[in-house]
Amino acid sequence: MLGTRPEAVKLFPVIRTLQGDDRFDVSVVTTGQHREMVAQILTPFGIELLEDLDIMRLDQTLTDIVTRVMPRLDDVYSRVEPDIVIVQGDTTSAFAAGLSAFHRRIRVAHLEAGLRSFDRFHPYPEESNRRMLSAVTDLHLAPTAPSAENLLREGVNRDEIVITGNTTIDSLLITLNTPDVQRDDGLPRLRDAHRLVLVTLHRRESWSVEPGADGDQELPLEAILRSIAQVARQYCDVDFVYPVHRNPRVREPAEKILGGLDNVLLEEPLDYIPFVRLMARASVILTDSGGIQEEAPSLGVPVLVARRTTERPEGLQFGSSELVGTDPEAIEAALVKHLSAPPRPQHALGEGSRPNPFGDGKAGERVAEALLYSLGFADRPAEFAGLASFEKNL
Repeated sequence: MLGTRPEAVKLFPVIRTLQGDDRFDVSVVTTGQHREMVAQILTPFGIELLEDLDIMRLDQTLTDIVTRVMPRLDDVYSRVEPDIVIVQGDTTSAFAAGLSAFHRRIRVAHLEAGLRSFDRFHPYPEESNRRMLSAVTDLHLAPTAPSAENLLREGVNRDEIVITGNTTIDSLLITLNTPDVQRDDGLPRLRDAHRLVLVTLHRRESWSVEPGADGDQELPLEAILRSIAQVARQYCDVDFVYPVHRNPRVREPAEKILGGLDNVLLEEPLDYIPFVRLMARASVILTDSGGIQEEAPSLGVPVLVARRTTERPEGLQFGSSELVGTDPEAIEAALVKHLSAPPRPQHALGEGSRPNPFGDGKAGERVAEALLYSLGFADRPAEFAGLASFEKNL
């Protein structure tokens, strides 16, 4: 079950692997939350949907998502009668899908299990969603050893955990080996030979007011945008590209604060392949996204994480990301540090990826074997070594 673009990116290698294996009968259900963006990822690979739950409504709440997903998905479960349901990540719809399956005593496999920031409101609501989802999960598909360790500390049986690597690296490597990745169409109009800062900001905790906060207090998103504007004025020879989320609570402040700057390009959300090209071209990425923290090491692009916490400490340990928070001065200082340094060598797309602590491109295969193992049809699969493999080579 999937609904958002990040879920599609991370699930499509699994779906493709399972559909190519005669031991599986796969049904793909979408919530309809990011319908067009999901289709852009699944359609080129011939992945068809069994059903679209069509839950999306204007300005819907988290409770709206739960109350729409659960009854519609319960009807799908009653008709399809799956042996196991795969959900990905930490969205509210993923939690609702897992809970609905649990109510019918259907086994739940949680892809990207065990990530923890240890702060219920950062990220919000994802941290609580994934904790609650763990409570109804039968097979915890942890991407890395630290994620598995989090689950073990919470009392999950080691036999129920398989360390797979993150499937987003599978998607990235498949994309890098796609002929279309070399084309220039779909990209914003960038100035030749100019450096690029890629910005992605959309998380709910950045544009919503925390409980007990002063009503007149500036939202984190606005503070971050003002820091970008300050650096953009200082570095007129740098292009700042921001594919802006369609949510009005993100779009309106972005247009208000950044819209008048000549070297800031506010773009519509990009298709996945053009976005990968844009990441590869960037000198630095400022983001509150989780997936980009995982993908960027394969491209050799440094990441500044504009959040108070990260559930992906592997990037910090590996040195591919830096936690800069939401304080404007800290963000400005981090951006200036990277833009003042000599330009980094461009990574040639299609020539293979760099070492990545989050995955090696084989997570989809491990997930398939883990599913068979969980259902009693195969032995326990070999697991992803992650950072341990790099440490051995130091």
